[in-house]
Amino acid sequence: MSSAPPDAEARRAVAPVICYPNDSLPKPDLALYQKALTTAQVSDTTLAPPRDACTFEVPAGCFFRISSVDGAQVGDLNLWNAQDLSERFYSGKTRALHGTHVTTGERLWTSFPHLRPMATIVEDSLDWYGIDEFGGSVHDVIGTRCDPYTGNLLAGSQYHYCCHSNLTRALAAHLGIALEDAEAHVHDVLNVFMCTGFTRDTGQYFMKASPVRPGDHLTFFAEIPLLGALSACPGGDCSSEHSSDEAACYPLKVEVLTPAEGSLADWSSPPRNGYDRTHGA
Repeated sequence: MSSAPPDAEARRAVAPVICYPNDSLPKPDLALYQKALTTAQVSDTTLAPPRDACTFEVPAGCFFRISSVDGAQVGDLNLWNAQDLSERFYSGKTRALHGTHVTTGERLWTSFPHLRPMATIVEDSLDWYGIDEFGGSVHDVIGTRCDPYTGNLLAGSQYHYCCHSNLTRALAAHLGIALEDAEAHVHDVLNVFMCTGFTRDTGQYFMKASPVRPGDHLTFFAEIPLLGALSACPGGDCSSEHSSDEAACYPLKVEVLTPAEGSLADWSSPPRNGYDRTHGA
C-alpha cells in the first residue's frame, strides 16, 4: 500500500455530491395509483416454485403483486416490454436515480434508448425496515443475480438452479425459443425481499437473512405492457448462501390485478425518452 500524503485527511473530508439529483424526475401520481388499486381485482395468479421461476404478463395500466406465501423467501425479478424485449429493466440506472434499494413511490426504469418508467412501486409491506445498523436494506438493485458462471469461477461448481438459469429456462419456455437465445435477454435483477448492502470496511456486497414473512408483498403499477420472470432464489431467505440445495426454499406468488374501468381515466403510458440521438453519436 502506498504512503498517505500529508493532506490525506483533507482529501477524505471533501463532501460528496449526488451524481443524479432526482428532484426533477417526473413524479408518479401515487394517490391515483393507490386509489385504483383499491378497486382492482385479481385477473391472473402464478407461482414461482422453490428453486425455479415463472413468467407472467401485465397489461399497461394494471398492477402486479409479488407475495411471500409459505416462508421467508427472496426472488430475482426480470422485466421486459412485452412488445419489445430490447426494452428491459435497467437496474444500474434505477440505482443511480433512486439509490441501492427501492420502495414505495420509486420506479423501475428501462434501458437505453428508451429510458422511461416501466413500473412504479405502490405498496411495500417491508418499508418499515429502513436501513439497519450494518447498512442493509431490502429490495436491492445492486446484486446481479446468482449465476452458474460465477459459481464455476469461484468454486468450480456446476449448479443449474441458480436464478440466472431459472430465469433463462422460464423465458425460453414462455417464448418457445432455445435456451441460448433466451439467455441473451436475461439481465440484472431487482432482488425482491432480499436484504443486502455493502460492508463499510471492504466495500463488499453482503446479504443477510431477509425480514420477509408470509403475507409480505411488493406491489407495482405497470407503466408499459410488461413481460416478467421471477425466480424463487435457491438460497431461500439468503441468510447463509444463495446457490444451494440445502437452504429452506418456498414459492413466491405473483398476482396480476386489473383496476375497475374508469379508475385511471387521467393516466397515460409514459413516452420513450425524448433525447434525439441522431445528433449525439
